Amino acid sequence: MGSYYMVVEGDHISSIAKDNGFPDYHTIWDHANNADIKKQRDNPNVLNPGDMLFIPDKEQKEESGNTEKRHTFVVKKEPLKLRLVLEDMYEKPIANATYALLVEGVVTQHKTDGKGHIEQDIPPDAQEATLVIRGEETPFADVPIPVKIGHLDPVEEVSGQVARLNNLGYFPGDGTDDDAFESAVEEFQCDHGLSIDGICSPSTQAKLKKVHGC
Repeated sequence: MGSYYMVVEGDHISSIAKDNGFPDYHTIWDHANNADIKKQRDNPNVLNPGDMLFIPDKEQKEESGNTEKRHTFVVKKEPLKLRLVLEDMYEKPIANATYALLVEGVVTQHKTDGKGHIEQDIPPDAQEATLVIRGEETPFADVPIPVKIGHLDPVEEVSGQVARLNNLGYFPGDGTDDDAFESAVEEFQCDHGLSIDGICSPSTQAKLKKVHGC
């Protein structure tokens, strides 16, 4: 009959699916009982603590086959990808920069593409990563940069606005300092041709989400 699960900080749909024994998160996300939350959260990997997800019971599937032959069954899994964009203080891509990315004890070394993009398959229950940029393309070269996976709240939440502004280099603090937050919003609005009032209104939220990428 299934049950409901309350999302906590650090959850994303892939980790919730794995914790409940589902190789494909769509089994949960596309369930009819989750239609309302699916409509509210257009990105299944950007959930808000307190959101309620219906977790269906696992169904047993039967397949027929000759007992005298060996059969191979393939489980369909949609890989979880970590996508990052590296830019300098002038919003120029940090292109073709060598980097090391540590996720769940596994280190991947590669280069950003011509637009400063990083795309890496990660375990479905990953929650943390560490990025180290090699070379002199940034003043943060060789400095370990922690990356939290599944900790980005929806842009409608102040915590989600704060996180995106911080990621984009506007430094609004932790959201408790009203002056710092208003100043960061004003700077973002100024840089992107919006009316400057320091209020993260729906139009500013939409622009913030677009510039941030999610």
